[in-house]
Amino acid sequence: MKKAIFITGPTSSGKSDLAIWLAKKINGEIINADSRQVYKYLNWGSGKISKKEQKLVKHYLLSIASPKKNYSLGRWLNDVNKVIKKIYRKNKIPIFCGGTILYLRALKEGWILPKVKPDYKLRKKLEKFSLEELIEKIKKINPDGLKKLDLKNKRRVIRRLEIILKTKKPPELIKNPQYDLLILAPYLEEKKLFKKIKKRLIQRVPKIIKEIKKLRKMGISFKRIINWGLEYKWFSLFVKGEIDLKTALEKCYQDTLRFTKRQIRELKKIEGVNWVKNKIEAYQKVKAWLSTKN
Repeated sequence: MKKAIFITGPTSSGKSDLAIWLAKKINGEIINADSRQVYKYLNWGSGKISKKEQKLVKHYLLSIASPKKNYSLGRWLNDVNKVIKKIYRKNKIPIFCGGTILYLRALKEGWILPKVKPDYKLRKKLEKFSLEELIEKIKKINPDGLKKLDLKNKRRVIRRLEIILKTKKPPELIKNPQYDLLILAPYLEEKKLFKKIKKRLIQRVPKIIKEIKKLRKMGISFKRIINWGLEYKWFSLFVKGEIDLKTALEKCYQDTLRFTKRQIRELKKIEGVNWVKNKIEAYQKVKAWLSTKN
C-alpha cells in the first residue's frame, strides 16, 4: 500500500501549522480533509488558512466546490484518488489535513460507496422534514440504514435516505483499504485548547459576519448557511436579527466546545491515532514510519 499521512484533531489544535511544517520537512503536499473548507467563499467561518499560507506548500481540494451545491463524501474520495496520483508522480508524500472524522474513517478503511447520483428534487422535499422525522423514515424502511450514520448531521441523514429510497435497501459498505496511513493528532491540554478556541473565535467574528452577508448577496439562503453549523449557524442568527452578538458568540463557543469534545471522543475510538505534543515528536514518528516497509 502507498504511504500517506493524515493530520487530524480537534478545532484550533494546530493541524494546518503542523501539516505545512511537516510538508516542508519531508517534501510533502497537502490535501484538504475538512468538509466545509472544500467550498469556495467559506473562509473565516470554516477556519480556512490564508492564501499566503496556502502558497507555502502546494494544497489540494481547498475552495473547489460551489457553496450552492452539496459536496459529498463520494466526490471527495474520487477527487482524492485523482490528486494523490499526481502527488506520487512527483515523488512527494501526501499529507491529509482536516478534522472531518468521516473522511478519515472512509480513507483509512477504504470505503467504496454505492454509485447513486444525487436527486436534487428529492433532497429538496426531504429538507422540509425535521432531522427526527428523517431518522424515523429510515427506521420504518430499514433500521439497518442507521448503522454508522452521524445522526446529528441532517445533510448526511438525507443522503442516506436518498440512497435507501433509490436502491430500496441500506447502502452496502464495501471496504478495500488503499493507503498505509500514519495518523497524527496534535495534543493540547483541554484548558489550553478551550482558551485557544475562544481567542481564535473572537478574532474572527467581524470577518465571519462579513462573510455571511457576502454569501447572502450571492443568493445563498440563511437555511443553507445555518446548515453548515457552528459559526455559520450562530452568526447567521445574529445577522437575521434573531439574537444579539453577545449571545451568538457565547452560543457558538459552547457549541464548538461540545463539537470539540465529540471529535476527541470519536478519534479515541479509531485505532492507530498518534497524539503528538509538538512538531519534533510528530517528525520523529514520521521518520520512523517512513523507514518501515509496507
